[in-house]
Amino acid sequence: MAWPRVRLVVTADDFGYCPRRDEGIVEAFLAGAVTSVSLLVNGATAESAAELARRHRIPTGLHANLSEGRPVGPARHGASSLLSPEGFFLGKMRFREAVAAKDVALSQVREELEAQLSRFQELLGRKPTHVDGHQHVHVLPEALQAHGVRFTRLPLERGLGDCTWLEAPARAFACAVERDARAAVGPFSRSGLRWTDAFVGLSTCGRHMSAHRVSGALARALEGTHTGHPLTAELMAHPGYPSVPPAGGCGEGPDAFSCSWERLHELRVLTEPTLQTRLAQDGVQLCALHDLESKRPGEATLATFLESSQP
Repeated sequence: MAWPRVRLVVTADDFGYCPRRDEGIVEAFLAGAVTSVSLLVNGATAESAAELARRHRIPTGLHANLSEGRPVGPARHGASSLLSPEGFFLGKMRFREAVAAKDVALSQVREELEAQLSRFQELLGRKPTHVDGHQHVHVLPEALQAHGVRFTRLPLERGLGDCTWLEAPARAFACAVERDARAAVGPFSRSGLRWTDAFVGLSTCGRHMSAHRVSGALARALEGTHTGHPLTAELMAHPGYPSVPPAGGCGEGPDAFSCSWERLHELRVLTEPTLQTRLAQDGVQLCALHDLESKRPGEATLATFLESSQP
């Protein structure tokens, strides 16, 4: 399928999670398969990952984390609505449920995000190129990052309902992410945040990633969005070598997904010639965030997307 020329940012999430994950992410960046990374500042290897980013000049943003491991802000010193009795974040679904029930103190959310932004600047010596969220917590309207950050991620992926290969838990999580993202459009716009015209990655995560599915996801995402200028898109990815416990994680050790073969599968799909050839045939050019002329979708593009992606 042909569509207007596309500039694609390929972002590797979870940089700083563990040494083996970081190794794979850097390998993918040096191969030209990844163009941006998102750093977990509460990750086990955040400091060494920051050094790798500086050494290789990797465009790096903040992977804001309110759902896994331990906080870096004031919450680590005492009781907090963000944490379990054991002192860890609540987890991706429990955090969403707590926010919906208004059991989360927004002042504590703000404090933790500001602490993570400050920690990022300590590690990298500059502001992040973007802010996105670990397990997509950043798309909650209550968790806006408007502290000098220009770019973010809006994880609205077209056609998820037709992705029959997604298991029920993955589909349910994707639907929750989509609801949060829709609610965030207005607040993000009013805060002056920018994002790409299209997003893909929920349907191509882990074992589900292939050159065919990435190409198909981009085709669905950009169908009908004829704007007269190059379109922009982001592919969310999680490449790396599998974690080996106890190394890694954000204070609780690595999770099962990080230890599985699925991370290595993504690394191989991203770096093998098949995907790069397919993208070139489809008129897709890889780039970094700072290469994009404009990041906020025009009103017509966004309206077309929101209308056509309604359940």
